[in-house]
Amino acid sequence: MTVGEVAARDAEDLVAAANELVTGMMFRPWGHVSVSVYETGRLVSLAPWLAGHPERLGYLLATQGPDGMWGAPDGYGLVPTLSATEAILAALRRGDPDTAPDALREAAGRGLRALAPCLAGDAGLPDMPAIEHIVPSLVTLINRHAAGLPEVEPLPLPEGMRHDTLDLIRARVSSGAEVPEKLLHALEIAGPAAAGAPAIVPTPIGTVGASPAATAAWLGDPAARDPHEPARAHLEAVVSRHGGPVPVGLPITVFERGWVLSWLLRAGVSVDVPPEMVADLRAAIGPTGAAAGPGLPADADTTSVALYALALLGVPYEPDSLWAFHTGTHFSTWPGEEGRSVSVNAHVLDAFGRYVACRPEAGARYGQAVADIAAWIRDRQEPDGSWADRWHASPYYAAASCALALDEFGGEVSAGAVRATVDWVLATQRPDGSWGRWAATAEETAYAMQVLLLTRWRSDPRATRAVSRGLACLRRSAGEEHPALWHDKDLYAPIAVVRAAIIAAAHLARRT
Repeated sequence: MTVGEVAARDAEDLVAAANELVTGMMFRPWGHVSVSVYETGRLVSLAPWLAGHPERLGYLLATQGPDGMWGAPDGYGLVPTLSATEAILAALRRGDPDTAPDALREAAGRGLRALAPCLAGDAGLPDMPAIEHIVPSLVTLINRHAAGLPEVEPLPLPEGMRHDTLDLIRARVSSGAEVPEKLLHALEIAGPAAAGAPAIVPTPIGTVGASPAATAAWLGDPAARDPHEPARAHLEAVVSRHGGPVPVGLPITVFERGWVLSWLLRAGVSVDVPPEMVADLRAAIGPTGAAAGPGLPADADTTSVALYALALLGVPYEPDSLWAFHTGTHFSTWPGEEGRSVSVNAHVLDAFGRYVACRPEAGARYGQAVADIAAWIRDRQEPDGSWADRWHASPYYAAASCALALDEFGGEVSAGAVRATVDWVLATQRPDGSWGRWAATAEETAYAMQVLLLTRWRSDPRATRAVSRGLACLRRSAGEEHPALWHDKDLYAPIAVVRAAIIAAAHLARRT
């Protein structure tokens, strides 16, 4: 179903669409995620023996941009372009059968020519997981492949990046010492040391780090493995599901369910949630929180959104596991996080605030934290009323996360910050009624509409007009594809989550 078909539905049909989305999560429990150039490139390089290899190479050739890059603007293209270029060079070096060598050589050459100025420039890079390790590892591999090629100079490292830390990681993996859980998601950076690393054990479903690339790196040469190795079966299942190319992170079961349910329920969509899903969401929250999916560490974002969804479902659960992520000033995504995220803290504010609303006696335990988090979020608002976040490329996602949490749980002291966000959203609407960082997207339009419809200024005539134009824009949307805007090793789109946000926005607009 296209975005336009969803947005054109009446209120009853929107509820039906929401129920269909929720039911679909039960039938596709690993999650519905877009495929990734970065991750697909790693499988081309690491696992040419895996089913779907020609399809993966074809995907890389088909997605290269006119400028020789892969991926989004503003530095987001560096990692996928490094991965795709290295993968194509590896395929050429191996002489992979059933390929088009001339097309591969042309694509690799264009990638190399695009990478040289990109790496040597002084433009900042986005805050992406493991980028400081991924870039040096891929630059080394590319330079090794390209050594001796005519008119190809070695690629430099971006300013501030070094090989030292990567060498330490590889030494640790080789030693058999315990590897930090959050590192497993990018285990491929360990190179040959990852293959069969003794301290690393795949999950019962066969994944390492909820990452096809990490799983392939651990599996290594399949000839040296039991043909029934669960890690291989897992990779084959992921490839089969996606037709060759693969997502950057899978499974994302808890993440997907938490976000889908919270978007829909917050908007007042009367969705029928299977009791098994509610029970599973509750069971996913342990003493140290919940992980987005098997193979990943517990994180404050997944934990808080799951807690918020449970409270909206009428089954509030004590949010004390979130204290494990408290730094003293704010909540980190996971202990030891180097960056800071306003959206994570907004979701923690949602979780604490909704729990106290359901259990007023809990105010003594969480009331001060609610006030402190709200102040911390307000202090990080940009002068124009927007926010920037490390887990999403779009400021509209950060705006929706922060403005909705502050409006509901931040008290009157947050009213000015929320109003500034509303004004910013109104000022940045595109002439066609949409919103978007690089181009108009249904996802970002849905976030902007929710800021206007779920805050106290929903009755402002300017907001009413903007929402009407936004809904009309959604109705005109013909596509089913959603641009990748969410941060991981590569940008990705959690399809079910995005669809839920759009359904929620259309439902709210219908009620006005």
